[in-house]
Amino acid sequence: MNSPGRHKAGALSSNAPHRLSRQVHHAGEAVGVALNAVIVAVKATEPVVAVVPAQPAGEEALPCGAFRPSEHGTLEGGLRAWVHAQTGVEMGYLQQLCTLSDQAEGAARPPTAPPIIAVSYLALVGPRQCSDRTRASWRSWYAFLPWEDWRHGRPECLADISARLEAWAAQAEPPCAAKWAPDRRQRLRLAFGNGGAGWDEEKVIERYELLGEAGIVGPAAEDPGRGAGTARRVPRLAHPMLGDQALVLARAIGELRRAVKYRPVVFELMPDEFTLFELQKTVEAILGPNLHKQNFRRLVESCGLVEATGEFRLRTGGRPARLYRFRRDVIYEQAAPGVRVKPGRA
Repeated sequence: MNSPGRHKAGALSSNAPHRLSRQVHHAGEAVGVALNAVIVAVKATEPVVAVVPAQPAGEEALPCGAFRPSEHGTLEGGLRAWVHAQTGVEMGYLQQLCTLSDQAEGAARPPTAPPIIAVSYLALVGPRQCSDRTRASWRSWYAFLPWEDWRHGRPECLADISARLEAWAAQAEPPCAAKWAPDRRQRLRLAFGNGGAGWDEEKVIERYELLGEAGIVGPAAEDPGRGAGTARRVPRLAHPMLGDQALVLARAIGELRRAVKYRPVVFELMPDEFTLFELQKTVEAILGPNLHKQNFRRLVESCGLVEATGEFRLRTGGRPARLYRFRRDVIYEQAAPGVRVKPGRA
């Protein structure tokens, strides 16, 4: 199910060094447009993202290519062409995420090359698209952001991360022009649930930005002269021209976690027929924490999101599981037909 592109440009702030710079270009200066996609699927209950090889050798990046108006006509058309050429994946659902610049920290644009505006999209594909037959490699998004995975309780890596963040928050803060901006400790409380605030699974980009500012992830973590470094190495997701693409992935995860509660986008990740257990595991893969089984089933059925097919799937050693499909009429009956769950209380 396609949806109109939504433009969400990253806000500029003095305390986010990896965001767009405020540099102004002269009129008439050439500017390139790059298109990249966060292609998400759920494979064997694991949320995965498509990546392709990047330079230097051994690095990986999101599928990316230049927009060529004479060939592509539209931004989405250009993105679909590049993704198919690089991965063989045919994208269905597509949503614009953000527009960033290659002046972000970690980018390596040659001095003579024109500046590049990178337009990023979120794409959702079903299990048939996510296979070894594609030219993409499919990596768990929790490999790049392991602190977001609460399916087995509080992630172990948060103990080390929290200690480093607290040390960073105790340092003197740089001058900030915005008088209303919360201080570092308040930002930690809101983003990571410190001080009893509670973990909000949607604040993925806020957490990643804090980790970047503290030098725990991103380009600053790789500079021995900056930041605190990290005892736990995570795989890089970076483009040689566009810099740290884990920032885009974090934004995509947060947006998908919000969207699944208000729109039936989770069914873009499902096969045509599925069991309620499979649907629950897909929602858990996206949100992070586990959900209450019986409450989840009552919620999905009472909201009219699914309908039984009349068929069953035979399972070894257990009772046959009833098969369901997405009930498309729900989009005409409800203003926000999503899976409105809260972790542990579905």
